[in-house]
Amino acid sequence: MSYFLWASDMEIDGGAIDQDHQRLVQLVNELHSATSEGQGREVVGEILQRLLSYTAEHLHREEQLMRNAGFPQLQRHQEGHAQFIAQLHVLQLKYESGSLAVAAQLSAVLRDWLSLHIRRSDKELWAYLKAPPSR
Repeated sequence: MSYFLWASDMEIDGGAIDQDHQRLVQLVNELHSATSEGQGREVVGEILQRLLSYTAEHLHREEQLMRNAGFPQLQRHQEGHAQFIAQLHVLQLKYESGSLAVAAQLSAVLRDWLSLHIRRSDKELWAYLKAPPSR
């Protein structure tokens, strides 16, 4: 059974955004499985690096979409994204300094943040993008 299940209420566009989110969910599940199964630091570290990298890439693409659409809440989203990336980097540094428990903690942080991010922030963006062009 997966640690983080994709749900229909997380669907945004049926396209690129959802594909990004599903890839992130897959990586969170992969990280959780690796830590739960006691796999080596190299395996967990490599998954962790891919997850952090893909998260940053996704948030960059999302901000570019917001910028291109003239989304009025771009700055608020950028600030939230920056805080989240900073939190991930702190956890990554703890992991790199030898704390194996941090990888499991990171799985939970990513799962919870991603779930809320999709269901709130991304839904807000998608509603704006679908709104009539009376902006």
